[in-house]
Amino acid sequence: MELIAAFETQYWLFIATIIFVGLTVGSFLNVVIYRVPVMLENEWRSECQSFLELPCEENKNTHINLAKPNSTCPSCGHEIRIWENIPVLSYLFLKGKCSNCGTHISLQYPAIEIVTAILSTVVAIHFGVTVQTLFALLLTWSLISLTMIDAKKQLLPDNITFPLLWIGLLVNAFDVFTDLQSAVFGAAAGYMVLWTVYQAFKLFTGKEGMGFGDFKLLAALGAWTGVEMLGQIILISSFVGAVIGITMIVFKRHERNVPIPFGPYLAIAGWIVFLWGSQIRLWLNI
Repeated sequence: MELIAAFETQYWLFIATIIFVGLTVGSFLNVVIYRVPVMLENEWRSECQSFLELPCEENKNTHINLAKPNSTCPSCGHEIRIWENIPVLSYLFLKGKCSNCGTHISLQYPAIEIVTAILSTVVAIHFGVTVQTLFALLLTWSLISLTMIDAKKQLLPDNITFPLLWIGLLVNAFDVFTDLQSAVFGAAAGYMVLWTVYQAFKLFTGKEGMGFGDFKLLAALGAWTGVEMLGQIILISSFVGAVIGITMIVFKRHERNVPIPFGPYLAIAGWIVFLWGSQIRLWLNI
C-alpha cells in the first residue's frame, strides 16, 4: 500500500519503475522467444521416439528450459556473465559483439528490451496506478512473445495462448476490462470465427489457410477485450496483414508459396484494440 501511495504521489517514480521492469522483462522475453520453441520441439521429438519405440537421442538442447542452462554465445559457447546481460547497456558496452569471440550479437535482443519498455510505459500511462496495469502488462508481454515466436517459427505455443485465455476470463470475472458474459462470448466467437474461415478456405481450395494457434490467440484476445471488440481486431489485423504481405511479395521479400504468419498481426491489432478500442468505435461511429 505504501508503494502504491508513493507511485500516486510521485508519478515519475511509477514511470521509472515501469521502464526498469519493462527492460528487465524484455531481457527475459528474449529467453522465452528462443527457448520455448526449442522446448516444444524436444517434447514432440521425445513423444515421436516413444511412440515409434526408437531410442532417445540427446543433443545440447535436450534438457533446456527457461531457467537452465545459463545463456551462452551460440558461436563459441561462452557463458554470458551478469554484467554482460544488463538490458541494452551491455549490448552498447560490448558494441554488439561477444566478449569472447567477437561474433555479432543480434539486434533482436536490445530491440525486444526497448520495445517491451516502451509498450509497458504506454500501458502504465493509459491505465495509471491501478490493478488494470498489472494485468495489461501481462497481456502485453505475452503478445510480444507470441508475435516474435510466430514471426520466427510460425508457431503460437499452447503453453502461452491457453493461460492467456484463462487469465483473461478470470480477470473479467471481476469486470476488470469487460464483463464476464462479454469475455466468454468473446473467447467462443474469437475461436469459431477463424475456425469457420479456416474450414471454408480448406473446402474451396483444399489448402490450410492458417494454423489452429490463430484461433486460440483470437479466442484469448476475445476473453480480454470482450465480444464487442472482435470485429475491430479482425478488421485491423486483416488490413495490416494484407498490406504488409502484398508489399513483401511485390518487392520480392517473400515468396508467394511461403505462408505468412497471421499471429503477429492478430497480436498487434489485439493490443491496439485492447487499449483504444472504445475510442476507435467512437471514431468509426460503430
